[in-house]
Amino acid sequence: MSDPFPGLLQAHRPYLINLAYQMVGDIGDAEDIVQEAFLRLSQADPQSIDDPRGWLTVVSSRLCLDQVRSARHRRVTTAEPDVMERATPLNHGSIQDPGDRVTLDDEVHDALFEVLGRLSPPERVAFVLHDVFRVPFDDIAETVGRPAATCRQLARRARTKIHAAAPMTAAVDDTEHHLVTERFIAACADGDLQALTAVLAPDVWGVGTILADPAPPPQVNHGQQAVGRNLLRYLTGATLVSGPVGRPVALAFSERRLFAVVVLTIKDGLVTKIEATADPSAR
Repeated sequence: MSDPFPGLLQAHRPYLINLAYQMVGDIGDAEDIVQEAFLRLSQADPQSIDDPRGWLTVVSSRLCLDQVRSARHRRVTTAEPDVMERATPLNHGSIQDPGDRVTLDDEVHDALFEVLGRLSPPERVAFVLHDVFRVPFDDIAETVGRPAATCRQLARRARTKIHAAAPMTAAVDDTEHHLVTERFIAACADGDLQALTAVLAPDVWGVGTILADPAPPPQVNHGQQAVGRNLLRYLTGATLVSGPVGRPVALAFSERRLFAVVVLTIKDGLVTKIEATADPSAR
């Protein structure tokens, strides 16, 4: 695929995959959507696009909206049971024993996306774009095809539904947490130890649980350098996205399979604690 804008694919693909994943809830669909967006960009007139990132955000979001609508239609027409009624939070203790779990993908997907599944497609898109990625409502209006005032109402309704369904998501609109998580993800994906340690607190500590049988003892590390190096051993080169609701969470995929969940504790703009659960069989 030819790229009329040098470096755009490398610069914006992680951001767009993160955005798409939080809307559609499937890493394969998210990657396909972003690929389609870049394909359309390659076929567009470069002179007509002043803001490539904004253009790609709009195109990707519209593709996500179509995908969510299609998925919702399939659930309705096939009378699929409403799995959103389970509303169970992510329980790391329940996935530490390989004999008691189905797959890491199933556990995490259900916990992170069950609440978003309560939203209509326009509500989900408006909420993710505004509350998570801070896209202005005027730009969201272009994506959803409704007035900006209507998009504000969509996001407000989505916020109300999410907080009613899962009170633990009350801090979902914490901009600081989202920005720190984005920096953490970018540093890990690039294998940049200096950038990673810059987002870690000096007294940061991390614990890693490996899902295996027999399971090895948890790995515990203290300090920026030790924690940072250990993280990069496992996460460099992975496709990383953030969870859409609840605590700051980074999800690591390899070949479209989830192999690690990294829960972050953030204070004063820095990561103070990292709890990682990894499934090496998924890589």
